[in-house]
Amino acid sequence: MQAPTISATAEQASAAPDAIEKTPVASPAAPGAGMRSLVGLTRAGLSAALAEADVPERELRMRVAQIHHWIYHRGAKDFSEMLNVSKHLRARLEQAYTLARPEVVSEQISRDGTRKWLMRMPSTGPHDKGAEIETVYIPDSSRGTLCISSQVGCTLNCSFCHTGTQKLVRNLTSAEIVAQLMVARDQLGDWPGQERPVDNLLPSGERAVSNIVLMGMGEPLYNFENVRDAMEVAADGDGLTISRRRITLSTSGVVPEIRRAGEEIGSMLAISLHAVRNDLRDELVPLNKKYPIHELLDACRNYPGISNARRVTFEYVMLDGINDSDADARELVRLLRGMPAKINLIPFNPWPGTKYKCSDWERIERFSEIIFRAGYASPVRTPRGRDILAACGQLKSETEKLRARARLMQESGIGAEGIYGASSSDDD
Repeated sequence: MQAPTISATAEQASAAPDAIEKTPVASPAAPGAGMRSLVGLTRAGLSAALAEADVPERELRMRVAQIHHWIYHRGAKDFSEMLNVSKHLRARLEQAYTLARPEVVSEQISRDGTRKWLMRMPSTGPHDKGAEIETVYIPDSSRGTLCISSQVGCTLNCSFCHTGTQKLVRNLTSAEIVAQLMVARDQLGDWPGQERPVDNLLPSGERAVSNIVLMGMGEPLYNFENVRDAMEVAADGDGLTISRRRITLSTSGVVPEIRRAGEEIGSMLAISLHAVRNDLRDELVPLNKKYPIHELLDACRNYPGISNARRVTFEYVMLDGINDSDADARELVRLLRGMPAKINLIPFNPWPGTKYKCSDWERIERFSEIIFRAGYASPVRTPRGRDILAACGQLKSETEKLRARARLMQESGIGAEGIYGASSSDDD
């Protein structure tokens, strides 16, 4: 997204409940419930599925290209739409598979246009009613950023993040990660020939969803293969066509996987830093005890493709009296010296039970000024979606792991995500 300005007001920080639009979405049982959906599969996955449907090997490449086009370019929801696929093959596919998306349980729309969808993934067994996650869409005048999750829950226990209070349930599959993008495009009318919502809260560009940030619930680098495969689908030039320069992967610092991410995913990189001293970062981001700041920054300096055109973004949440002093700003500059980087300053977004407060605007401005004068871009992220608890670090899924049986899902409620927000691609 565009570099935000310091424009949040007290009204945004404490929006009244009547500012929230919450729309329950009725989702009747889908035809073919229980069958596997082809939505979200990679080309290799589609090839395997078609082979299982007895498509001859000599036809597989052509048929995969056809099905891939209808799913990811046209947004098909029914095999009958695939007019250049033979009736015989369509019939076989209808018997074996579906094109179902995750169930949309509810939609909330912030006064600033941010949208939050509570999604329920398909059941994985008789005692599982389906994991719930949330996906958040953040529109701006010229782009739309989709924040997607990679896990249900989180293992990192970052003390300032609401998601950190929820235990990890499981990794999302690559198909479930892609499906969040598919649902968003469905809801926004972002397929050829479809109409967009008429609420004037979408960007004016050709694409409603132009950017992806892996800044939602979970640590993407702890679900590496599924994230990699999902981004392969998202970036495919014959399908969803999201440029890798418009995909940002945010990590809390899983150092051994950072170089691999650059080589195999090739996205922009964002680091949830939040502190300049190991003792403080140990508290805020406990993963630091395993991979301290100097190891993390060394990995960033060696990130494949890093340059002034592909800077590493450092996310820094502003906590009153904790990490927001002039000395902290100067140390941040010293740590990053010589690295192509920019720093996103994130006003802390409160959530029920937190012990932290957001730094006041004068302090944030002063912190930003020190960084800017040292030659680094230091945009302050305008809080988005605070009135629906969709802002950075506010969200939490109601899905929890039980020892004996899966808990019943609530039909509505606040869902998932963790640290996320603005896109950090430099070409946006």
